[in-house]
Amino acid sequence: MAREFQRGHKAKISDLTAGTDLYVGVQIAAPGLTFDISCFGLDANEQLSDDRYFIFFNQPKSPEESIQLLGAQSGDTESFRVTLDRIPAAIQKLSFTATLDGAGQMSQIGPGYIRIVAGGEEVVRYAFSGSEFTTERAVMLGDFYLKDVWRFAAVGQGFDGGLDALLKNFGGEVAEEEAPPAPAAAAPGFAPPAQATAPPAFGAPAAPSAPQAPQPAPSFGAPSAPTPPPAPQQPVHTAPTIAAPLAPQAPSPYGQPQQPQFGQVPGQAAPPAAPFGQQAPAPYGQPAPAPYGQQPPGSMTPGAPQGVPQGVPATGAGLQAALQPYKETATGQRWTPQNQQLMRVDLTMGGAGVLARQGSMVMYQGKVDFGYKSAGFVGRAVGNATGQEMQLMRCTGRGQVFLAEEGSHLHPVELQGDGICISAENVLAFDESLQYEVRRVEGHGIPGGALFTMLFQGTGTVVVKTHGTPVVLPVTPTTFADCNAVVAWSAASQVIVSSQVRLRRNAYPGHSGETVNLQFRGAPGNFIVVQPYEV
Repeated sequence: MAREFQRGHKAKISDLTAGTDLYVGVQIAAPGLTFDISCFGLDANEQLSDDRYFIFFNQPKSPEESIQLLGAQSGDTESFRVTLDRIPAAIQKLSFTATLDGAGQMSQIGPGYIRIVAGGEEVVRYAFSGSEFTTERAVMLGDFYLKDVWRFAAVGQGFDGGLDALLKNFGGEVAEEEAPPAPAAAAPGFAPPAQATAPPAFGAPAAPSAPQAPQPAPSFGAPSAPTPPPAPQQPVHTAPTIAAPLAPQAPSPYGQPQQPQFGQVPGQAAPPAAPFGQQAPAPYGQPAPAPYGQQPPGSMTPGAPQGVPQGVPATGAGLQAALQPYKETATGQRWTPQNQQLMRVDLTMGGAGVLARQGSMVMYQGKVDFGYKSAGFVGRAVGNATGQEMQLMRCTGRGQVFLAEEGSHLHPVELQGDGICISAENVLAFDESLQYEVRRVEGHGIPGGALFTMLFQGTGTVVVKTHGTPVVLPVTPTTFADCNAVVAWSAASQVIVSSQVRLRRNAYPGHSGETVNLQFRGAPGNFIVVQPYEV
C-alpha cells in the first residue's frame, strides 16, 4: 500500500522499497495552463554544476541514462525513470520541478501529485492542490537526496519568478535563445521479469491484454501511441544586451564638403575613427572626452561623488548591494538556518506544529498562532527536581517563524527514528512529532548519585543551541567530558559519572580542577558534542 506523504515528510528509499530502478510520475493540470516538468541533478552544494543533468523536454536523459524523461503515460502528466545505483557520485540530489509556460499562477491548479512506483507497485505519493500555493509560477515538488543513503522528501515550495528564479536558485541561467526542440524519443521498452525472484528492478506493469480498471502503475513494454512532437517553446529570456550608445558625427548633405572640426585645417583628412567600443581621440589642443557615463573633468558638482552617472540616486545601487548578503535564505526545507544565530521554520511544511522556548521568536510572517505549552503538574515537578524544565510555546498555522536566543549558535539536528540526548538548557525548538523525556545518568560520588538530561526520539528536527562553534567527537573507552561543557550525545552511548572529589585536591599535581566528569563508552558510530563554554 502506498504511503501518503504531506509537505515536509521524508523517508529513506530503502524503507519504501528494496528496488533502485524507480518510476517517478507527476500529475499537474489547470484549465488553460501549460506546464514544463523537469528534473535537476544537483551537486553537494545543491547547484547545477553540470548542465547535462538538467533533464527536460529538450534533453530527455543524462549521459549514462540514470535519469530519463519518459513522457505522459498512465494518467501522469510527465514521468521519469530513475536508476539510483547508476547516478554518478557527483550528483547528490534530484529535484523534480514544475513551471508554468506562460501566464498564470500555481494557485489555479487542481489536485495533483508526485508518486514513486517500484516493481509495478506505487510505494509513496505526495498529493497537493492549488490551495497550498499563492502567486508561485515554479514549484519544487519532491527531492531525491543522498544523505549516507538515498532518501525522498516531499517539498511543495516555489518561486514567484518562474523558471528564471528556479534556475538562479540552482546556480544556472536562462539562455538567450533556445533551439527548436528535437522530437521526443519513444519511451524505452522495459518491464519487470515474469517471475520475480529478487527485488524488482524498474517498477512498471505490463500492458493489460483486456480492458480493465486503470492500474496505479504505468504500463511499460506495451507499444504506445506516437506522441506528436511538442510545439516549439517561446524564448524564455529575450532581454537585449545593453551597450553604450555611439554618437557618430552626422554626415554632410550630399555634394557639400564636410565642415572641419574646431582646430582642424580645412582640406586636411579627418583623424581615423576609433576602434569599436573605444573613445575617439580628442582634436589637437582639446581635453580628452570623459569615459561613457562619467562627467568631463571640471564639470563635477562640488561635493558630489565621482564616477556616478547623473540621475542615479546616491543610495540606490549601493544600498541594495550592501543588504544583498543578508537576504532571507529559502531552501524549500522546513528548517532553514539564516545565519549562525537565526533559524527559520516553515509551518506550512510537515503539518505538525513546533515547540519552541518561550521568548525565542524574533519575527514571523503569515498566519501563525502562539500558545502556551503546559508541561502538567507531573512535568513541572520532574523539571524542577532534575533541572531539565523547559518553558515552551506551541507555534501552529501557515507561515514562517524566525527563532533566536541571546546570539547563541543554532544547529538543526534531523532525527530519522533514532535518538539523541541533549541538556534542556541547549534546546531551542523541536518538531512536536518528537517524543521527549527526562533521562537519568547513573553515577556515584556526587550528591544525589545522578545527573539528568533530555532524550529526544522519533522522526523530526530538534534545534540545538551552543555558545560558540561546538566540536563533535567519536566515543571511545577513553573519552571524558566536563559535564558543564557537554551539549549532547548519541542515545546509544553508555555514560558513567566519574568523580574526582578529594581532600586537598589542589595539592595533587596534574589535577584538572573539575570535580565531576562524564565518561562515554559505546560502539563505533556513537558521538558526543562539546561546546567551548562552561554553563
